[in-house]
Amino acid sequence: MKILAIDDQQLILLSVEKKLAELGFEVRIADTGEKGIALYDEFNPDLVIVDINMPGMSGLDVVKYIRISKSDDTPVLVLSGNTDEKIIVDGFDLGINDYMKKPVSLNEMAARIDRILGMCTLPAGERSAQNNQVLQKYCVGIVIPCYNEEERLSSAVFQKFATENLGYHLCFVNDGSTDNTLEVLNELRKGNEDTISVYNCEKNGGKAEAVRQGILHLSKDPQYDYLGYLDADLSTDFRDFDELVKTLENSEFKIVSGSRISRMGADITKESARKIISKTINMIIQTILGMPFKDTQCGAKIMKSDMVAPIFEKKFITRWLFDVEIFMRMKKFYGKDQARKLICEQPLKRWIHADGSKLSMKDSVKIIGQLGQIAFHYNRA
Repeated sequence: MKILAIDDQQLILLSVEKKLAELGFEVRIADTGEKGIALYDEFNPDLVIVDINMPGMSGLDVVKYIRISKSDDTPVLVLSGNTDEKIIVDGFDLGINDYMKKPVSLNEMAARIDRILGMCTLPAGERSAQNNQVLQKYCVGIVIPCYNEEERLSSAVFQKFATENLGYHLCFVNDGSTDNTLEVLNELRKGNEDTISVYNCEKNGGKAEAVRQGILHLSKDPQYDYLGYLDADLSTDFRDFDELVKTLENSEFKIVSGSRISRMGADITKESARKIISKTINMIIQTILGMPFKDTQCGAKIMKSDMVAPIFEKKFITRWLFDVEIFMRMKKFYGKDQARKLICEQPLKRWIHADGSKLSMKDSVKIIGQLGQIAFHYNRA
């Protein structure tokens, strides 16, 4: 049987295509409504799966074409992150057969297709034994800067996350590593080419420039609703990062930043000396910012894609303290009071200092000077 899938987000579309092909369907895909109806006329599918929110021709416009213009009763399954009750009702009034709200597992999608087409693509027991891959509501691009990380990269963890959380794309930026990091990254990507990419910087430019280059690279693809970054050592747990994304999804915040401040029930561990130095530096940062953020330096942040231009277009003036510069740029762009409302600092439940950190205790002395440089540069600007 033949299925046509229409969605403007490639990460979602390719995941759906792969799953349906595995189930034995002949599949065609389209990333716009216009392409979708052209394929519909040519392909004559037995089922159409369509997203609602697409630029130009929406999913409901596609349904109108099928039901009204073509007077066709081909089954239509809507797969969308739109939870507006009126939109859903309008869809059923137009004659859709089912409406699935993202996030949703591919197994559930398969079960609903079975019900609509009156068939069984996979026995229930066999389906439940498979990995429960989930299509996310939004597409998220995560930059992971890497410099001489061949010994610390948890390849299996990254691969598992990319496989199970469809809608996430991991972009590893090799920051001119002198060891075998690039080779490890290319090996890590094998089998996950749609959800993992490697951006190679031939020369080491520091973490700030690696993150900036990665964000600018991902921002060229309009499918990403959110962009963020995460440390390669996974000191921030993926489960916590996903919670940051959920906070951004369900709020008016522009940036959600992880915080390693201890709270009841959290598993936060640091070396004691680093903890003391961190507290001192954080106090200085709060004074410079004039805003009460407790942990600007946490290497886990997620933001809406419209933040790329005001934050990442220009190079940062420091190699390591770009997190502080992000907050300073938000302050300059929106004003202090508005910036405080648009940035959320969310405590992490799990954070563990990983051995092999590139930032030594000696570097902490340099940080004080760089903070003075940031204060002078942005206040003068």
